[in-house]
Order: sequence, then C-alpha cells, then structure tokens
Amino acid sequence: MIRHMAAFFLLATFCFAALPAQAADKLTVMLDWFVNPDHATLMIAQEKGFFAQAGLEVEMIAPADPNDPPKMVAAGKADLAISYQPQLHVQVDQGLPLRRIATLVSTPLNSLVVLAKGPIKSIADLKGKKIGFSVGGFEDALLSAMLGRVGLTLKDVTLINVNFSLSPALISGQVDAVIGAFRNFELNQMDIVKHPGRAFYVEEEGVPAYDELIVVANAKKLDDPRLRRFVNALENAAQFLVNHPKEGWAMFIKGRKNLNDELNKRAFRDTLPRFALRPAALDHGRYRRMAQFLKDQGLIKTVRPVQDYAVELK
Repeated sequence: MIRHMAAFFLLATFCFAALPAQAADKLTVMLDWFVNPDHATLMIAQEKGFFAQAGLEVEMIAPADPNDPPKMVAAGKADLAISYQPQLHVQVDQGLPLRRIATLVSTPLNSLVVLAKGPIKSIADLKGKKIGFSVGGFEDALLSAMLGRVGLTLKDVTLINVNFSLSPALISGQVDAVIGAFRNFELNQMDIVKHPGRAFYVEEEGVPAYDELIVVANAKKLDDPRLRRFVNALENAAQFLVNHPKEGWAMFIKGRKNLNDELNKRAFRDTLPRFALRPAALDHGRYRRMAQFLKDQGLIKTVRPVQDYAVELK
C-alpha cells in the first residue's frame, strides 16, 4: 500500500512538473515622457519582479509625442497611460473616456523658479518681468492664480515660450522667471551648473494641491482584473523604494547607463518622499477642488462628479 501511494505521488509530481507555466497577462503602459526618476515606482515593480508576481508582463513605452498616451488609452490602443491630474480633468471635459486608477507622485512638482541671487524675492516682484513657459493652458492658469494673490494679472507680465529650455532661458537672462519647472529636476540642474534657483511652490501660492503623476485607464474597461493586480504591484514597489532607497536607485539605473548621472541621482533622492505609498487611494476632495479651480480659470466647462475623473479599484 505504501509503495502504491509513493508511486502515485511520484507520478503526480512528474505530471505537475511537466505542465507548462501559466503565461503572464500582457499589459501595455504608455509613459508620459522618456524614463526618469518620476517613473521609479514602475521601474522597481518591473526589476524587483512585483509585476511578474502579479501574473503580469508589463511593456512600458516612451511616447514620440507626450500628448498621445491618454488619447491612445481612450482609443483602446494601449491599456494604461501615465498622465497628470490637471490634464485628466481637461481631457474628460473634452469627452475622452478616461479614469485615474492610481497615483505615482502624490504632490505637485510644478513650480515657478527664479535665480536665487536675482532680484525676484516675491511674487509681487514679477510685475513688468518676463516669464518663460513650455506648455500653455495649465501653466497660464497656475501663473494667473499665483499673480492674483498679490493683485497682479497675466497682463502685468510678458510671457515667452522657451519650449523645454526652462533652466537655460533663466540662467542666460532671456527671462526673469520660469513657470512649469519641476522642483526635483530644474532646481537640481541649476545647482549643478552653479546657478542655483529658488522655487515658489504652486500649492503655497494659491493653487490647490493635486496629484502630479497618475495612471489612467479607459473608463469602459475598469473591470479588467489586470488593473487591480497592476496597482497592487505599484504599492509593493513604492514600499520597497521607501524602505530600501539605495537598492532602489541601483535597480532604477540597471541597464540604463544614460540615467546614472548626478542630475538623475539628485532627482531620484528628491522624488522619493513624494511617491504615493498607497497608489490606489483616492482623495475625493483633491479632485473636487482641482475641478473647481480649472473651471474658475476657464480650462473646463463643467465641474463633474469625482467618479467621472477618478476611481478606487475594488
């Protein structure tokens, strides 16, 4: 009897071992830009194997045009996209079927930056000055709100489109300030080249706090079981990053020699405390306040219910 049982278990073990491993579910994620420290949670989830443990094979793609990823998700040409909360409000207002399902960076990174040793000591000092920007629309709204607190309007300044050369335009004296500078990048970039900057943080100057980097999905596909597993993997990655920052940095630059420089190292350090430790968690008040802000600034027509912008997956 014992010999028969032993033979049965041996045969069963052989049969199970011969079965092919279950294929992972594929998932495409369109990034908002080229890979940078803002994406560390995603990279760690990949390198540490958290996506694989969730039964996912995740492909991350940098876009040719940063405006395309949410549109691709809305059109069903990608599963997920990395985007920004303010941009989401505008796109939903335009009719795109998008919903935020997770947060990567839970604080604003956007800021207005001036030279630390320059003449601009307060927002009021911007009257009559030249301000550089990269992308119109939301950055205009940010600046308008900041100026409004000191009795100024956009008519009191000269706006100059410097494309994405924010730091060079400021350092060279082409402009007196720049709006749209990310505090974890431009400030470090300026410090490295010995022209330190000083930031006015938008959330301290009349703009409601918001989620900088978010994950958006197609509103018609929120019941896709892959999505919840993806978000769970992000949470594991965020916790790992906070607990093991040095190991996290080593994993982030693994196979990415172009990122192993002083600027990215500093940006990684400064972004660490801003990663969402609970990516799935949704702050309803934050989305209501931003929607009202964007309506007041004329960027959206209607303040919709929060569930039209964002959800917390079950």
